[in-house]
Amino acid sequence: MDRKWHILGLGLVLGVTAVCTSFVAGMYFQHQDASRRLKELIEKDPYAYYVSPKIYKVFDFFENHDEYNHRMRQIMKYGFPGLDDLRLYSDFVLSYDRRNRVAHWVCEHLQVENIHTNRVSRGRSPYQPDMRVPSNFRSTLEDYRRSGFDRGHLAAAGNHHLKQSHCMETFFLTNIAPQIGHGFNRGAWVRLENYVRNLVHRFGSVYVCTGPLYKPKQRDGGKLGVEYEVIGLSMVAVPTHFFKVIMVESNLPLGKPYMEGYVLPNTIIPNDLTLRTFLCDIREIEHYAGLKFFDGLRRSSIFGSNYPSESQVFRDFG
Repeated sequence: MDRKWHILGLGLVLGVTAVCTSFVAGMYFQHQDASRRLKELIEKDPYAYYVSPKIYKVFDFFENHDEYNHRMRQIMKYGFPGLDDLRLYSDFVLSYDRRNRVAHWVCEHLQVENIHTNRVSRGRSPYQPDMRVPSNFRSTLEDYRRSGFDRGHLAAAGNHHLKQSHCMETFFLTNIAPQIGHGFNRGAWVRLENYVRNLVHRFGSVYVCTGPLYKPKQRDGGKLGVEYEVIGLSMVAVPTHFFKVIMVESNLPLGKPYMEGYVLPNTIIPNDLTLRTFLCDIREIEHYAGLKFFDGLRRSSIFGSNYPSESQVFRDFG
C-alpha cells in the first residue's frame, strides 16, 4: 500500500513539474516571439521605439538578451536623424531610401572592441541584397556589375570586427552606395574611415552618421536643379556627395562632446588635399540631407559643431 502511495505521489510530482516546465517554456518562447515582433514593429513604425521600454517591462521576469534592442539603444542614444523605413542590424542602424535604393543615413556607435582587425575575415563576407526589402525597392548585384562604380560602404566593414556576423551585415546592399573607385572609395573615403577609427582609439567612444547627398547645381538662367546618374535596372541613384558626421564623447569629467562634419564629392579627389579641406558646417549638411543629427544634444553643449564660413567642398566641388 505504501509503495502505491509513493508511486502515486511521484507521478503527481512529475506531472506538476511537467506542467510547470511547459508553462515556463511557453512563456519564454512567447517572450522571444514578442521581442521579435517588436523589432519588426519598430522597423515599420519607428514611434514604437519610444514605447518599447514600457513593453519590455512586461517581460522583466526573464533576463533580456535581445542584442538588437540593446545595441540599437546604444547606437541611437542621441536620437534618430530621420524615421523613414528603419533597418535594424546587429551593430548599426540605417534608414532606407526606397526611391533611390540607397540609405538615407547609417548610424554607428564605435568603441575600441568594435574595430579589432584580427577577429573576423572580410573575405567571408559576400555582397548580398537584403531580402527583407520588398523586391521592387531592392538593389541587386547586377545593378553594380559593369556600372563603372564601386560598391561603397556607408558603415565601414572595418568598423565592425567584434563578430563575423557584424562584418557580414555591412555587405548588405542597403548599406552600399555607388562610389567612384580610384580617387574616392579607394582614396579619400578610406582616409576618412581610418580617421574615424583613429578617433576611436584615442577617445574610446565615437558616434558616426554617414549618408548620401544630392546637391543642386545652377542651370542656365540661374535656376537650380538636382541631377544625378542612376545605374542598373533597379535605377540605383549615384549620389553627388557623401557626408559623415562624427560626434566624440568626452572622457573628461563634465567634458563637452566634440562634433564635426565632412562632405566629400563623389568624384576623383587629388591625394594632396587633406581631409580638413572637406570640413562642412553641420547645419549645411542637415539642410541638404533633410536630417537632424544627434538631436538629443543641445548644440550649445557641443564643442566644434559648426563652421560659419562657406564650406570649401561646396565652393570648389559643387
